Amino acid sequence: MNTEALIPTKEERHELLSKAIADFPLYSKKNDEQARFPFENIKKLKEIGYPKYNVAKEDGGYGVSLSEWLQYQMLIAEKDGATSLAIGWHMGLMLQLRDYRRWDSNTYHSLIKDVVEKGALINAAATEAATGSPTRGGKPTTTARKEAGKWLINGQKTFTTMAPALDYFLVSATIEDEDKVANFLISKDTAGLKIEETWNMLAMRATASHDLHLTDVKLDLHRMVEYIERKKAAGWLLHIPACYLGIAKAAHRYAIEFAKNYSPNSIQQTISELPNVQAKIGEAELLIRQSEAFLFSVSNKWDQTVKESREHLQADLGAVKHVVVNQAIQVVDLAMRVVGAQSLKMDSPLQRYYRDVRAGLHNPPMDDMTIQLLAKEAIQSTS
Repeated sequence: MNTEALIPTKEERHELLSKAIADFPLYSKKNDEQARFPFENIKKLKEIGYPKYNVAKEDGGYGVSLSEWLQYQMLIAEKDGATSLAIGWHMGLMLQLRDYRRWDSNTYHSLIKDVVEKGALINAAATEAATGSPTRGGKPTTTARKEAGKWLINGQKTFTTMAPALDYFLVSATIEDEDKVANFLISKDTAGLKIEETWNMLAMRATASHDLHLTDVKLDLHRMVEYIERKKAAGWLLHIPACYLGIAKAAHRYAIEFAKNYSPNSIQQTISELPNVQAKIGEAELLIRQSEAFLFSVSNKWDQTVKESREHLQADLGAVKHVVVNQAIQVVDLAMRVVGAQSLKMDSPLQRYYRDVRAGLHNPPMDDMTIQLLAKEAIQSTS
């Protein structure tokens, strides 16, 4: 049987997703106010097989390109930013596993089978209060040691996004006897694993990025899936700027609709006819077009570059995140200036866009690290 004949076309995938996400905004206000995870949204994404979109075709997935996937992530974010960011971590790991097959074959295929057949979800649990962002190189205080033919894991992780919906956690830990850091694959029902519902943030309140506690968690030896060495270029992290650009586009669209329909009695037309309002809308439109062009030029470069040469794109990837996230913040600010004080009403989605888009500043890579990397590359290229 030709399995590729069963894979929906790009156009069909786009249509399936567009229909699945149409109602996402109906839940956004409630989920944000209650810091409630968007279970309904994830269920709809599972129904169309979205969790397997980035799985290799030969493994039962659709094998979509980075650029195509980023378009989907942006579409989801336009409807609900928290859902886009949350599912983006799972989808990114699927892309990474597809590109860098470093795991034991049996463990890899067992996980992928669950993803393809059941829509199983996975996310990395790497952040800790003591180490800050994993991208800064701090060694995990979570520990692993061999005991009676098993791994014994102890520690605590923060910012475990999508925690209530995850089937698997990819946990980083320092191996005590080896003084090395490795990733361990832990199923949600493993004894000693506990989720503490601590997430209470100003932004991205619906991502359920709770704390993960690991107390004497016992794992079979093959559940140590890989040593963590030097950070590799990760094109999949572009889902972060794609998400925040999607939020910015939603804010921009809201502001335009408001301007086209709002007509105070001091003027004879809607405010969309006023030069100062048009200037703000035009500036925001320019920022969006610049961001999209930059995002997809680099993602296309990633898609067209052989794996062995992708390390050279590290600075480009960081630059995209830096530029797009900061410009997304500008776009939301301009949208609020168009709408005025009404944008601060708690029943206005703009105040949520304003809070959510700022979360991008704290997703990896951090702005200061990107600027430093760009400086080093510039200096080396002129020596």
